[in-house]
Amino acid sequence: MASTLRDLLIQRAARLQDRPALTAPDWGTLNYSQYRNRVEGVAKGLLSAGPHSSVFSATGTAWDWAAELAAAASGLTWDAAGSRVTSDVLGGPRFNDEAGRGPYHAREQVVQAETVYSPGLSHGEMLTRLRRLNVELGWDHDSRVELPWAQAGSPDIRAALWCALYAGAHAVLGSASTWDARPFHDFWSTPRTLGT
Repeated sequence: MASTLRDLLIQRAARLQDRPALTAPDWGTLNYSQYRNRVEGVAKGLLSAGPHSSVFSATGTAWDWAAELAAAASGLTWDAAGSRVTSDVLGGPRFNDEAGRGPYHAREQVVQAETVYSPGLSHGEMLTRLRRLNVELGWDHDSRVELPWAQAGSPDIRAALWCALYAGAHAVLGSASTWDARPFHDFWSTPRTLGT
């Protein structure tokens, strides 16, 4: 079982390699192996630029989600007050930068359950919340989760994307006219308990 968000990404990609992971405008459908490669490419770009303690991206594209996963996999804090992830890391010339390969792999020894993922929330607590919410949702690797692209940066959609990754589901960012955000409303702010 994963003890960090980094482990979660690696384990899902190893177990579900060719299964669809994410469909997004301008990207098409990525399988879990491609998904991991995209995230790790962003992580290498982030880490090649030198030390950051916190980062954030709000481009309004699927790269924001890749940047959030990359920050978590790198043990960086995801925080709106953090350094902005630049376009050269998000698919530009620093994407998958070789100078970031060593620092990225060295992070495996640094990222622990106690590592801060976002202000006030560790990797371990995030996994606990995902585990509890997944029990309520009942998502698994056969689930196809349709999410509204227009709300992709919202806290509810971010929580749903994390839940989809946790479950090994296929997240589809598109029109999703029947999206029900209620299960995700309090995900970021309060400790979750089963049945709430």
